[in-house]
Amino acid sequence: MFESITDKISNIFKNLRGLGKLSEQNISEALGEIRSALLSADVNFFVINNFIQRVKDQCLGQTVLQNVTPEQQFTKVISDELIALLGNETAPELSSKRPLKMLMVGLHGSGKTTSTAKLAYFLKNKAQFSLPLAIGCDIYRPAAIDQLEILCQQAKIDCYVDRDSKDAGKIALFGLKHGKENGHDLILFDTAGRLQIDENLIHEIKDIADKIHPDEVFLVADGALGQEAANVAKKFHEAVPLTGIILTKLDGDSRAGAALSMKEVTGIPIRYMGTGERIEALEIFHPSRIAQRILGMGDVVSLVEKAQEQVDEKQAKELEKKLRKGKFDMNDFLSQLQSIKKMGPMESLVKHLPGMHNANIDSEANDRVKQTEAIIYSMTPRERSNPGIIDGSRRLRIAKGCGLSVQEVNALLKNFKQMQTMMKKMKNSRSALASLLGM
Repeated sequence: MFESITDKISNIFKNLRGLGKLSEQNISEALGEIRSALLSADVNFFVINNFIQRVKDQCLGQTVLQNVTPEQQFTKVISDELIALLGNETAPELSSKRPLKMLMVGLHGSGKTTSTAKLAYFLKNKAQFSLPLAIGCDIYRPAAIDQLEILCQQAKIDCYVDRDSKDAGKIALFGLKHGKENGHDLILFDTAGRLQIDENLIHEIKDIADKIHPDEVFLVADGALGQEAANVAKKFHEAVPLTGIILTKLDGDSRAGAALSMKEVTGIPIRYMGTGERIEALEIFHPSRIAQRILGMGDVVSLVEKAQEQVDEKQAKELEKKLRKGKFDMNDFLSQLQSIKKMGPMESLVKHLPGMHNANIDSEANDRVKQTEAIIYSMTPRERSNPGIIDGSRRLRIAKGCGLSVQEVNALLKNFKQMQTMMKKMKNSRSALASLLGM
């Protein structure tokens, strides 16, 4: 999402290198380029003006520090102001009230239904709730009910729907009663949307809110809306007081305008963000981490958190023992490969690393992972446990089994042997894994 603005801001910082000090002239030139970058990212015009003025005041008001370059000083000011623009603090923890009721609102196509299932899955996975329930209150789009049921099945979340009723408020009320009677500790209400906000939509949302008295009201907003998303948020907030925003489709090529405008314009915090189509692709919105991504500094903390979510502590200890004994085999490698796959596409993971926002990781990296899996799956259990027994005839059989060439099988076995040697000197299996994959 932030690639375009990150590239432009990175170039601005490069232009400040070599300067002896920050002056009003070079600050004005840099801020003019930043204004242009923010406008092209579809950030709200008034937000840009306020941001530029604050940065200018900060830069001109600071004393030049010894051993700090103008580029570093300017970067620090931009970083601080970006964090303030995005909301400063991560949103507070959810209430301890049970059942906790969450009302999901937004325009048609914003991703409400998907976000409802994702949020239920996310909160259950974080062990904050044990028995979430999603209630389908979209009475206009039958496909929305089907979609919610399918997503809830994937997420292993209970779902309540009523295909016969044409009263969204009653569905919400009966669904709430069902949830309380069955011990659900988190209840999410997926509502209908429109292509644009109208009186009927507002009336329906107010009716649902009056009946269920939600503890949280989340606006689900498409990140591609740009600065228009802030106007949508204001209108929904006037109808039903919002407690947070979920920005969706941030894995696409949208221009970051929504993320950089919404908190400043509405005062409502961005609480979560959708980063892909998978049920796991929802993250807490951390302003400081997003600011780092925008400035091309990466987001290692989020990457580590993704890794921790996929690591089984017991398996990790067993793997450590094997590494120390030099008994790492193809089964262990396959297990580690699958853990990394669960973290998301390779291109997405690499861009969390500092200075790698422009890294050209194409589909070949993901294809290589799939090919490696296919080769290992074509091996017998004995071959996986002891790759040293794989001779020429076995290699030919494996190649035919996975639909790849013998040369590709040979390359994997050669690299794996080199990795086993490295394992005797290294305890970090992920570094060796990256070497094996050529990344």
